[in-house]
Amino acid sequence: MCLGIPMKVVATQGDRATVELGGVRREVGIQLIGQPAVGEYVIVHAGFAIEKLDEQEAQETLRLIEAVYQAAAEEASYAGA
Repeated sequence: MCLGIPMKVVATQGDRATVELGGVRREVGIQLIGQPAVGEYVIVHAGFAIEKLDEQEAQETLRLIEAVYQAAAEEASYAGA
């Protein structure tokens, strides 16, 4: 299974962008989506921005990912009890 993560663009230079999520910054290729603006959200997968998305969609996706993570953590704690 592959997972793309929404991240916010904080800088661009040529065909690369610096993106951030939760204080973690990464440099990614933007060749697949064109030139995103600083402040836009992109889906990042395997070191590349693969899609632009609006902030509301990005925040909803991040909430869903967090909910899945929390459910898995709770299940793991019950299994160990």
